[in-house]
Amino acid sequence: MTLFDPAAIGINIAAFQFMNSIASPSLNTIMGYLAESFYIVLPLIAIFLYLKKDMNFYSYMIIAVALFVISEVLKYIFAEPRPCSLPSLSWINQVGCESSYSFPSNHATVLTGLTFFVGKYKYIRVLYVIWLILVLFGRVYLGAHYLTDVIAGVIISLIIAYIAYRYREKANRLLNSIVRRVVPSLALKEV
Repeated sequence: MTLFDPAAIGINIAAFQFMNSIASPSLNTIMGYLAESFYIVLPLIAIFLYLKKDMNFYSYMIIAVALFVISEVLKYIFAEPRPCSLPSLSWINQVGCESSYSFPSNHATVLTGLTFFVGKYKYIRVLYVIWLILVLFGRVYLGAHYLTDVIAGVIISLIIAYIAYRYREKANRLLNSIVRRVVPSLALKEV
């Protein structure tokens, strides 16, 4: 149900042309590792928040799952093929083309909004934002997404995460009370 042809949008073509101009085997490897690094980074942040006894641990976990589900639902609604799978874009830098749909970028949708939940930890936030920019750059660099997929994912994520962040205190208290009833030793102390 693609509403437009993202391969015909100038900003996407310009982004791929730029990526081709800087492509190298070393950068391909680095961007590939960065794309998979969320499997390490997201759990580390969750552990950090929990060890800091930060109640945002709960909302962080819930919003990460919610953003992933929303992104996956949108992918199946729009069913946009990945740029690396299109013969007309065979000229782009392509590293390990995935078989799932392209719009919106899961990396952009899930990872961007989580920035709100590490906001009070200045150094963590700065490192997270630098890492996030590199990951999102890599999604286009690797030919896995159009630039418009990444931009849409960022916008969707910021809107949903902002709304969730506004109501996080109520959600955190509710989830903490549930944990307190089920596994009291894992509950966080409310400040």
